[in-house]
Parts: sequence; C-alpha cells; structure tokens
Amino acid sequence: MTAKILDGKGLAQEIRAEIKVEVKKFIEENDIQPTLAVVLVGNNEASKVYVRNKERACNEAGLKSLIFRLPAETSSKELLELVRKLNADASIHGILVQLPLPKGIDEKLILDAIDPEKDVDCFHPENVGLVSQGRPRFLPCTPYGIQQMLIRYGIETVGKRVVVIGRSDIVGKPMGMLLLQKGIGGDATVTICHSRTANLVEIAKQADVLVAAIGKAEFVTADMIKPGAVVVDVGMNKIKKDIVDENGEKKLVDKLVGDVDFNGVKEVAGWLTPVPGGVGPLTVAMLLKNALTGAKRQAAK
Repeated sequence: MTAKILDGKGLAQEIRAEIKVEVKKFIEENDIQPTLAVVLVGNNEASKVYVRNKERACNEAGLKSLIFRLPAETSSKELLELVRKLNADASIHGILVQLPLPKGIDEKLILDAIDPEKDVDCFHPENVGLVSQGRPRFLPCTPYGIQQMLIRYGIETVGKRVVVIGRSDIVGKPMGMLLLQKGIGGDATVTICHSRTANLVEIAKQADVLVAAIGKAEFVTADMIKPGAVVVDVGMNKIKKDIVDENGEKKLVDKLVGDVDFNGVKEVAGWLTPVPGGVGPLTVAMLLKNALTGAKRQAAK
C-alpha cells in the first residue's frame, strides 16, 4: 500500500479562490475593504518569510494588509502601545502578532492585549473559551485548515479514533477541541498525547486519524501507524541530510521535514500530508477567512 497524498497546497488555492469571491462581494455590499494588520518584531528570518507569504496571500484575495515592522529592541510597553492603537482603529478588522517574539517581550501579555474581536489567530483566552464551548468567534488557523482538509477530502471523523501527538496551545489542544465538537468534521473520539504519555506507540497505532504536531523531526514512524490510517503532519523541521548529487557525490544539505517519517509511513498509511505543501498553505488560507469574518462581524455592528 502507498498512501494517497492530501494536497494542502492545492486545497488552499481552492479555498483562497472562494475567499476572493467572498471578499469582492463584501466590498461591493459594504464599501469596506477587509484589513489585516501584521506586526513583525525583530529579524527572525523564518518570521520574515511567513509575513511575506501572508502579505502576498492578502493582496491576491483582495484584502488589505498593513505590515508593522519593529526592531528587536522593542519593549513590551512599546509593543502594547501599538496593539492598543490597532485595537482602536475601526478600519482594521484583524490583528496578528507574528511569533516568536524576541526575548524580553512578554508574549502572553501581548496576545492577551489584542481585542478578541480582532484576534484572527484565535489565541485570546476569550476566543479559546468560545471554541471549547462550540460557539466560536474565530477558529484557530492550523486546526481549522486541517479540519477543512478532512471534510473536503471526504474523510469521516464521526465515531473515529483520533490521536493528536502534541499538546501546544496553537495546534494540539485546539485540534482536539475541534474534532470533539458535534457536527461536520467532528464527533470523533480524541486522545491527546505528549512527551509524558506512556505507551505512545500502542496508542498511536489505534488511530484512524493521527495528527503529528510534536515539533520533532520524523518522530512518527511506520510502526506507530495503523494500516490505512489518515496521517496529518503539522511539523516543519530543518535538518541536515546526506544526499547523492548528479555526479554521484555525497553532500550534507539542509532539508525541510515534518514530524512524520514520510518515506516509511507512506507505505502503511491510507492518506498522508507532505511537508512542505501539506498543512502550511491551509494555515494561511484560514487566516484570510478569519480576517474576512472579522470584517463581517464589525460591519454587522
């Protein structure tokens, strides 16, 4: 058996095309352009790439993006001041503070300061609480994207055993909450595993759907997978790997891999996401969806 590929990149393009149509209609009906403010602090190269991708995605979908670039020396107080200004600006419908923040800045303090009505990352405690109760204002972008992938590929979750490896506030915990909820893309029986879980291999092997979000390169191996299971790889890890070039010479190169050993797992799983091109593009697509939702909510008031 060789797993079928869950093409997150292609699906994200489809969703972004739908959002573009929605944005155009919203602008025509309300004379308001949905606007996302992105705050980038410091010089983290990966963060710069992510922000550029979000800016490009906004522009392609017809949303306005405002990028605020601040030096690494920015204090928590200065960043809080900017967040409060963005909160008070009625022309801004979504605020995203790119993580990680430089050392010395209180991350939780900043994220908690974002107006919950503009919290398009769904990190604010108020929004997390609403998600847990099944009445979300916004949905967390990566879990939202994964749920959409399962729905649109026709992968059943009702009554299925889902194992999430990783308990982060960004992916693991909210992923479990979404799949537990009643309705489409939910009604699953969910187990969340982590670094202290006993018998992890045995638990993982019971999963009809396994979501790997532990942040360890190629941690999930073929012996952890139930034959035919759906495997979703959230990981993005840069490692050194030996390759043989066109001249037959061995070289040590940087390679981007997930939390799943792709080559081994593909021989056991029924469905599998690649890295890159799996979950990442969907995260950006759902961010656009949340920004549009913020604009619609604000216009309705």
